[in-house]
Amino acid sequence: MSRILLLFGGRSAEHEVSCVSAVAIHDALVESGHRVIPVGIDRDGSWWVIDASHRPFRAEGRPASLRLPDGRLLVGDAAVGYDTVFPVLHGPYGEDGTIQGVFEIANKPYVGCGVLPSALAMDKDIAKRIFADAGIPTSRWRVVRRAQFDDDPSGTARSVLRALGSPVFVKPAELGSSVGITKATDEEAVERAIAVALRYGDKVIVEEFIDGREIEVAVLEGPRTAMPGEVKSAGDWYDYASKYEDEASDFEAPARLAKDRAEEVRALAARAFEAIECRGLARVDFFFEEHGRGFLINEVNTMPGFTPISGFPKMWSATGMTYAELCNELVEIATGP
Repeated sequence: MSRILLLFGGRSAEHEVSCVSAVAIHDALVESGHRVIPVGIDRDGSWWVIDASHRPFRAEGRPASLRLPDGRLLVGDAAVGYDTVFPVLHGPYGEDGTIQGVFEIANKPYVGCGVLPSALAMDKDIAKRIFADAGIPTSRWRVVRRAQFDDDPSGTARSVLRALGSPVFVKPAELGSSVGITKATDEEAVERAIAVALRYGDKVIVEEFIDGREIEVAVLEGPRTAMPGEVKSAGDWYDYASKYEDEASDFEAPARLAKDRAEEVRALAARAFEAIECRGLARVDFFFEEHGRGFLINEVNTMPGFTPISGFPKMWSATGMTYAELCNELVEIATGP
């Protein structure tokens, strides 16, 4: 079995989500017989080898560093050997191609997508353009850049409402886990929402409101698709609290879809996986207008949540793969034949 460097935490807004996911992945990999070296990255970017017996995981412990170009993990003066990297890192610096580039330089195999697909999927505007070019239906959207908004805030808000109608969803173009997203219904609210989203980057996307079901598909190398799942949010929409804090929200897998509809969305998910050159894994999210346009792709997440209540492992469980088998499969994909 492999010696796995399990990276968690990170500098993004999804730091705590990563810490929760890492505990479950650590235990599943140990159950499969792997030796796991858990390393937490704190919000300042420092690396720490942690004591896995301390729960919940925190990015603290013995200071560590990664040397390039050979990829050696140094803890003090000692080098700790590892075979494969499992980066449980969400958002910027972890899911956007940054850390993937580090391990490409080090020539170390790692779980998940490479530099290009990670970067493409993280920028929701660019990803939507690729999906549209590939003939995959998507919702209507507009891009707002910082300079444009600073020059005319009210005019910008008015313009996107005129193009997309009301309400709209305003979100940072390069973030995840619903961080920085606001549902807005009028010009003043849209203006405030754009200002909030710009705290996280220089580009914002504004999307039309879709009155439909939220369907997700888990994808593995192949591409192989799991039975679709459905978000069942207790709130007005599936925000950060609904995903990670609200026990009343739920995720149903498999989703209650007619057989032909389930096959259709699985095929669309596989096409999206290939369109942005994914490898390893991804979760593809759709809206479903049952009596309208059908399935509309929302986004591709190249490192989906792996908490015990996350949709990705639940979909594979509904397809016949246990959590431990899934984690082990991801390591095997990363290391190759």
